[in-house]
Amino acid sequence: MSKLTLGRKLRLAKAMRQNRPVPIWAVGKTLGRVRFHPKRRMWRRSRLKT
Repeated sequence: MSKLTLGRKLRLAKAMRQNRPVPIWAVGKTLGRVRFHPKRRMWRRSRLKT
């Protein structure tokens, strides 16, 4: 990872944070209306613009 620049590392870290599922408390709070994250990304299927 030493070849990556700081900006690229930060962008990858942000994408990693965004790629997590909806928390259980959010599903409970919305009574099941929000169940999945529409912007989830699968690393094999879609590439990032970094």
